[in-house]
Amino acid sequence: MTMVKVNRPLNKSLNGFVNEFFNEFPTAMGKTMREEILHYPPVNISETPDTYFVELSAPGFEKADFKVSLENNMLTISTEKSEEKPAENNNSLRKEFSLRSFKRSFTIDEKIEADKISAKYENGIMKLELPKRDIAKAVTRDINIL
Repeated sequence: MTMVKVNRPLNKSLNGFVNEFFNEFPTAMGKTMREEILHYPPVNISETPDTYFVELSAPGFEKADFKVSLENNMLTISTEKSEEKPAENNNSLRKEFSLRSFKRSFTIDEKIEADKISAKYENGIMKLELPKRDIAKAVTRDINIL
């Protein structure tokens, strides 16, 4: 027997409608709620046995626009770029984008070697490497059963 999933919109709970509105509607419009309203750039975080990698998508900035800091186990990536003032004889007919600023913060713990964190900005992506301490690296070994 073949099972067919039936989508019955009238049977959704209020919670389902709210989740769909806030999670799916903005992406259908081309941007997520995070990017459109909160102005947080998207981030990817990955891990190897030795390092955590953070990639933050922030096109349209220069390397000098960024500030990466670590204070009280809080890693912060931020930019603040003011909008250039147009010439007095330049009358804008339409303006759909402007330069912006943002701030993303991540809590790190004692597993990270804070003094060895490195950052690089290229092709619109801020890339950070957070090396793990030796104690945080996974140890794999066989254990003899007695």
